[in-house]
Amino acid sequence: MPLKEKIIQRVQEEAGEWPYLAELPDELHSMQLQRLYRENEDMYELFSYTNEERHLGFCAYFHQETEEYKVRVWIGLTEFCLLQFITASFEVFQQHLQQYMEGAIHDLTVYNPGNMSYVTRELCITEWAYQGLLPEKLEGFELFISPSAPVRVLNGSYIVFDYSDFALKSNFIIYYNEFRCEFFGEARIKNIPEMNYVFDSKSITELEEKLREHLVERLKEIRQRSMSED
Repeated sequence: MPLKEKIIQRVQEEAGEWPYLAELPDELHSMQLQRLYRENEDMYELFSYTNEERHLGFCAYFHQETEEYKVRVWIGLTEFCLLQFITASFEVFQQHLQQYMEGAIHDLTVYNPGNMSYVTRELCITEWAYQGLLPEKLEGFELFISPSAPVRVLNGSYIVFDYSDFALKSNFIIYYNEFRCEFFGEARIKNIPEMNYVFDSKSITELEEKLREHLVERLKEIRQRSMSED
């Protein structure tokens, strides 16, 4: 959906001459700055920090649908908004960027165990001896995120591990949700999410059993469908 003229005009009036951008470093925690000022579907993107080699990104933008300034981040094929940046006020948005941006970008590039809640920490996911079950490469996929460094996303969920093939824009992820107290699986096939309930588990032991039985088969299916679909 193209941006409305009034949205473009508003953002250009508020952020068109933005001294804050001149203050930003060209590199921050291995991420490279890009000044964008461009339309992207229903977003007007202002600037980003990205590391293409590591498939990481942080982008500040204005969202037409909600008429708010936001930040979205991506870790591999997983993309989500950071709630602490959302605001309808441009002035408040700059304050949030000044207060939270460096820490958010640091946590994208360096595993921060402090991001894990006490409830999830009690599961000892980072102490899981997963190596024999989850090799670095499996059925053409690479272990992009491992259980030794899980990633906190939204709604109480953590990425426990992520097998990705970036060329195919496809992956398989096991999440843990601390509100449901449950592990569950999700695939992306040509970047389209697809749930699968086969891996739903209440414990690491139960998850291990299901991974031994179904993981290779699931990865083969994801690869086959990713290569056959237009």
